Amino acid sequence: MANSRPTSLSSHNLTRRALLLAGLAAAGTVVGAGTAHASPFDPGYPLPSGPDGVGGAAGDPNFHPVRFTLPAPTGRKALGTTAVHLVDRGRIDPAMPSGQRELMVSFWYPAGMSATAPFAKYMPARTAVEVDAIWTGEDGLALPTGSFDFGNTVTHARTDVPMQPLRHPVVLFSPGYQTSRFLNTAQVEDLAGRGYVVVTIDHSHETPVEFPGGRFLPGTEQDPARPSDIRTAVGTRTADVRFVLDQLQRIADGENVDADGKQLPDGFADGLDVRRIGMFGHALGGYTTGNAMLADERILAGADLDGTLQDDRLKGPLGDVAEHGLDRPFLLFGSAETQRTEPGKDYYDKSWATFWAAQRGGRLNLTLSRSKQKAFTDYQFIFSQLFHAIYGEDPIVTTVIKALVGSAKPARSVLAQREYLAAYFDLTLRRRPALLLRGDSPKFPEVRFVR
Repeated sequence: MANSRPTSLSSHNLTRRALLLAGLAAAGTVVGAGTAHASPFDPGYPLPSGPDGVGGAAGDPNFHPVRFTLPAPTGRKALGTTAVHLVDRGRIDPAMPSGQRELMVSFWYPAGMSATAPFAKYMPARTAVEVDAIWTGEDGLALPTGSFDFGNTVTHARTDVPMQPLRHPVVLFSPGYQTSRFLNTAQVEDLAGRGYVVVTIDHSHETPVEFPGGRFLPGTEQDPARPSDIRTAVGTRTADVRFVLDQLQRIADGENVDADGKQLPDGFADGLDVRRIGMFGHALGGYTTGNAMLADERILAGADLDGTLQDDRLKGPLGDVAEHGLDRPFLLFGSAETQRTEPGKDYYDKSWATFWAAQRGGRLNLTLSRSKQKAFTDYQFIFSQLFHAIYGEDPIVTTVIKALVGSAKPARSVLAQREYLAAYFDLTLRRRPALLLRGDSPKFPEVRFVR
């Protein structure tokens, strides 16, 4: 739960306030092909010193790490989650102890109503530290190290409980460039609460990932990524997705796929409907979704949350999926400042326009008003809770949040994303009519049909 904080500002808070304003005024946020990072702040402003010498909490009696409250899932089903360690013995990876490609994935699923177990933490401890470090310190948001208490934030899913004894459609998720698989948990939990099994994938060597036994693998420091890096990353991610699809079939066949022999929760094999598989992704994960569908027909429907379908949004080259389109349904769901399909309009993206013309399957193009790219992640509500906890109702909160994720109301933005994603997969995987997808809706005026 977000900690309550006084509205009066300490001297350290005033220092951080100046840092925030200086950084936002200088450059705002830098958006790359798959993600956005805070830009460096003016080094002339001193940071509160801490144990690590930069941005720590020492000497600041008002500092408290902020635990976040995830929006409650809208579905009626209890939730379970489990993590699985996979080894792809068909791909060489000298950097791994096994010498082969290794992945961590999480399953989020409908659980039996009587299941009892601890609620899962939002992130493993080492991953939580790494993700916090992206936003704190001298190159971050002028906050003490440890401000984002991801490791003690709890989800709505219980760990390793039995799956509900029904067959459920499966949806894969691929995160943005350098982004943890946990940072779209609000979307993932909502789909699981509506009866889907959602598989979230960390793409090793690109995003930080924690393996069983405490082994930790940091992500790449290549930022901003070059177009050639993006092309390579999409190819690697596509191979990851296809390998995970193979493992889903093995699980459904009753095999144990975990590299360490961990048993999946009861009812798992019988709970997967591998004939109905969809996928979605954020930013580079959206590009990955399209590319994986082009390579593998097992994915019946896909959704791209604000991800360009080319290696560089301004320079190209176009991705194969943009040029060739797909013969299965695909949803383009963009923010207010990216992925326009009309030449001459602000934020025109040639890859979306090219894909739209080439697409042979069902197609939708939606825009979420007053949003930026990271509004399609949990940062939509995390930033709001964090900065209100630190600064109370100070006007800087509105300024900073608008610069990072846009000016959409967090609760409305999260609800709209959940409703449209669920309606889309209900239609494409369950063949359930979806009135919400027929045109602009008075229920969600913040969502516009582009075409």
